[in-house]
Parts: sequence; structure tokens; C-alpha cells
Amino acid sequence: MSRRARSFICLLLLACFKAAIAQTRTNLIPVLLIKADEPRGTVSPTLYGLMTEEINYSYEGGLYGELIANRTFKASPNEMKFWSAAGGATMTVDTNAPLNGALDWSMKLDAGRDHSPAGIVNGGYWGIAVRPKTKYYASFYAKAADNFSGQLLMSLESADGNRVFARAEVSGLTGRWRKFEATLKAKTGRPSKDNVFKITMTAPGTIWLQDVSLFPPTYNDRPNGNRPDLMVLLAAMNPKFLRFPGGNYLQGNTIAERFEWKNTVGPLELRPGHESPWGYWSTDGLGLLEFLDWCEDLKMQPVLAVYAGYSLNGQYVNPGDDLKQYVQDALDEIEYATGDAGTAWGAQRIKDGHPLPFTLNYIEVGNEDWFDRSGSYDGRFAQFYDAIRARYPQLQIIATATVKSRTPDLIDEHYYRSEEEMEAHALDYDRYSRTNHTKIFCGEWATRVGSPTPNMAGALGDAAWMTGMERNSDIVLMSSYAPLFVNVSDIETREGSMEWPCNLTGYDALTRYGSPSYYAQQMFSTHHGDAILATDSQNIPTELWQPRARRHNGVEQPPPAMRIRRLFFDATRESGSGTICLKMVNTLGTPEPVRVIISGVRDVEGRGRATVLRADSPDDTNSIEHPKQIVPVSEKVRGLGKQFTRLLPPYSITILELAARTKA
Repeated sequence: MSRRARSFICLLLLACFKAAIAQTRTNLIPVLLIKADEPRGTVSPTLYGLMTEEINYSYEGGLYGELIANRTFKASPNEMKFWSAAGGATMTVDTNAPLNGALDWSMKLDAGRDHSPAGIVNGGYWGIAVRPKTKYYASFYAKAADNFSGQLLMSLESADGNRVFARAEVSGLTGRWRKFEATLKAKTGRPSKDNVFKITMTAPGTIWLQDVSLFPPTYNDRPNGNRPDLMVLLAAMNPKFLRFPGGNYLQGNTIAERFEWKNTVGPLELRPGHESPWGYWSTDGLGLLEFLDWCEDLKMQPVLAVYAGYSLNGQYVNPGDDLKQYVQDALDEIEYATGDAGTAWGAQRIKDGHPLPFTLNYIEVGNEDWFDRSGSYDGRFAQFYDAIRARYPQLQIIATATVKSRTPDLIDEHYYRSEEEMEAHALDYDRYSRTNHTKIFCGEWATRVGSPTPNMAGALGDAAWMTGMERNSDIVLMSSYAPLFVNVSDIETREGSMEWPCNLTGYDALTRYGSPSYYAQQMFSTHHGDAILATDSQNIPTELWQPRARRHNGVEQPPPAMRIRRLFFDATRESGSGTICLKMVNTLGTPEPVRVIISGVRDVEGRGRATVLRADSPDDTNSIEHPKQIVPVSEKVRGLGKQFTRLLPPYSITILELAARTKA
């Protein structure tokens, strides 16, 4: 054979080899198949919502608008937490001078002749936000000893004392308790948080104080309302429900420290407050009615959790006669929310300021009762179920653990996992029985990666998990990430502002931000249709993953390694417009081309819209200092159709909105 012939054959073989490699690469491109004419079910209209509880200073020092920390002096009476004396005054707790039976002690403030003017200072929850041209409503209860004949001066000042933003003077103190009120208006300047609230005496003597309050403007201008910037952040998620009051906060460490709702309604000065299970005091200023108002403000359904007779230290109430009072409390609570003027508790709600009943569809019995090792939950649930069903047959009743005595409408499942664990379980609900009467409420879940809020790895794990819930939202009717809030002002110290190190949104006294996981939640909640489309896939990339070791009989035992998917997706369609919403999650650190094939439609327009959340590293995140480092970017895109290829960026969540026309 000639040299030229051998060269030709070599070139031909090389060309064939390259063609084979190219063909292999083409075949390995992930393919997503969307069967637009095969709806698998209906997307639950309540799929995405909010779960909340008092943790990480979520209410006190968070959503609840009150700026004074420890306003009733009950948080830590031995040390007067968050308060300090000024000008040589002496402050002590006086149990012999209660305001009433609920606020059963007060602060006694003594100022000698040599120390006037003197008083007390409160720095809020790691600062008090002062904004220019803003009015602040101040109030407190006070009385005086016969030796005091002066006035009290209220002021908003910088912590260093160099600037007074606003002040007001009140007079007329006597030996009887009286409420004093004033409006403080900050005029000019830049927004700041290193500020304090002061009450000073203009003459020597002795006074007593209780229920010291300072409110900024609130969302929708509600009295005793919520912090506007945090409410705006939540409203942008388009939540459909609010699960409240928690969580562990519902149960309390003990039965005595449970969320006793009847102590949280009515005038603020008649709410005694209680210890939260996360180590700090709750004034219950954000009580049952305020939770319901929160739902009304954001147009959410209330998902009301009722105390079911189990607390975190293991205390429980036996089913039967012992449980009757707690069942009655739950019935009264439902009546408060939904009753009219002809009912006792409906009349109380009207008296408290809300004439119209609230719409209530869901009641959750307890919280995480799988921790109750006594086995009493089955009986406790049955007793609540029967009483609620008899009086309110229209309500959907949610169980928090597996029960056999009754069939709950939903069961609340909780998952806190790593990114890889979330990805490994993202297809779990695909295997759930469609004949099971009990549907799913994923009431607490999160990919716990990143602190104090999730990083991009957390967002990717969340998005992978959400594709599974959305793809199966005919059975997963509701879901809510937890925890929702964290005050990031003091996250390092034991007595600081954070108890749980991975939370959806962060804030300090002045500003706030959403984590990458927050934006993933927002994207999913605001971009979906009402019909779940059948889908299939080919060539989905996987990686070998070693699950963490588990301790068994004192020995660490690593489970077998497993392959997990690194690309996740689901598709829904809006029935009215025909728009297909395709969600794709690329957890790989490399760009990933994906071939999309849509069947069951006449055509798909070449132009559409893409919304993308991406990062250069899974460790990238947002913070108070850099709140917008990772945010969704939306843009018009071309090159779409019934078949097209899309290059997914590394570490990204992509939502494509496709204008499809159905077959004639």
C-alpha cells in the first residue's frame, strides 16, 4: 500500500473517530421531554407559603414593630436586660408596685438631688433605627412618689449623645398609675441605627415605670403593627398562607410556657408575656389577632396551629378528661378567628378591633409530635379531631405525626438536610401513593448550608427539592421554608441574636436582605402555572456522593455511597394563556447544555423570557453589607421553539416562560 493511501486511510479513520466523539457528546447532552398535552394534575393554589415562630428574635426585635427591648422589664429582672441607668439614677425591680395582675412588677427609678437630670436608657434590639422626617409614637405607664414634682423628658438620641433627633416632655405624674403618650418627630439627617431612647427626670425623686413603648410607622399603618421593610420582603414572595404561631414556640419548653393564646389578645398592658423556648422573653405584643392581621395584610390564608398537649421537655397531657380544657381552648381559638357577634369569642375579637370574621380553612393539631415518646399523640389527635370536626366540619385538619385512630386531611412533614441530601431526596414524592387520602404539608424544611442565612449551595438544594414538590403538588398541597427570620446583629455570642444558624432572611435594626434561598423561593412562588405537565428525561448527569456516617451502637457507620442527580426540573402550564413554565436547576460547577423537546403543542414562539439566579461559587451569598450579590436576573430570550438547546450556567436556577399554542 502506498504512503499516500496509508495517509488517506489514517485521515479517514481520524475523521470517523472525531465524528464518533461528537456524536457521543451529542447523545450525552441531557434531554428534557415535556408532554404539554398530558397534564398530571393541578398545581396546588396554596403550595407556597410562610412558616414563622419566635426564634432568632423573629418577632421581638424583628417583624413586630416595637423598638423598645424588654419594654415590660420581665425579660431578665435581675439584670434589667437592654436597660441602663443614666445620670446617676438607680433602677430596681419593684414587685410591690405592679401595674396590674398581668404586668405584676415595675421598674423603680430613684434620682437623688445631686443626680438630676437622671433617668433610663434603652438601646433597642442592638440599635434603634431613626429615619429623617419620621414620626415615632412613644408611650408608657408611670406613677410618682410624693417627693417627685417634676416632668419626664422623652428623647431619641444617638448612642454617643452627640445628637438629639427628637424630644417631648410630659407632666402630671401622681401616686396613681397613668398612661402617658407623645409623638417624637425626627427631622433631618441620614438613617442610622446606633441610637437610644431615653426617659429622664427633670427633678429629683422616685418614679415607677411600666410598659415603655416606641413605635415607628408600621405596614399599612396598623396600630401595634409590623415592620414595613420586612413585610415588603415577604409580600414579594407572593405567599398563599401563614403557619403560626410555630413551631416550638407553640409548644413551649413546659406546658406553662406554651403559646397560651388567651393571654395574647386584648390590650397590650393586660398581656403578661411568656418565656420563649429559644431562651428569651416574648411580650406577646404579636398575639393571635396580630397574626391574623398579618395574614390579612398579605392576603394569605391562616394555617392555625393549636396546642395539643405536648411540650418540649416531654410533659404531655393524657387523652380523656385531662385533655378536655385544651381541646376547648382550641375550639375557642377557632371561634375567636371565625365567630360572629353572637359568639363569645367572636364578640371578643370585635371588641379587640376586627369586626369581620377571618376565613379559616386549616387547623394543625400540635407540632412535631413524633418527639412524644409516650405514644399519646394518636389519642390526643383523635380527641381534637372529633371535637373540631363536629363543630367545624369544613376545616381541613393536619396531623404532625402518623396516627391510626383517625385519617387526617394532611400530615405535616419536616426536613432539614444538606444540599446533597435534598438532591438525593428530590424525587421522593414521585413515588408517593396517589390513593392515599392524607395529603402532604411540608411545613418546615430547609437546605441547611450557610450561616446566618443560606449561601448559593443552600439555594440549589432548596430549588432541587422544590421541583419535586411542584411536580407532585397534587399531593403536596402546602410547603413553607423555616426558619423565616434572623436578626444578624449579634450572631457570635451565646446570648446573642441567633439560635438557629441557617435562616431565609436577615436583618438588623435598620436594614434587611434576602438570602439566595429567599430568591429561589420567590422565583418558584411567582412563576408557575396551574397544571402539572408530564415530563421525562434522558442523560441526566450524576455524581457519586458519600452520605455522612451514622452512629449505631456507639460506632460510626458510613452508609454506602450513592449516585445523585445534578440536574433537576419540572414544568407547569397556565391554562388560560397556554404559557409553559419550565424550571431547571444546574448544581454542577460547569455550564450544562440541555436539549428541550416539547410535544403536544402546535408550536412554541421563538421568543420568551428567562429568569436566572446564579453564582460563581456555591459559597457565594448575600449579607447586610452585600444584600444584592446574588439576585434573579430576568431577560427576553430568543431561539426557543418546540425543540431547542439551552446552556444552563454553573450553579444556577433557570425559569423559562414559553408561549405555546395548543393543537387545534
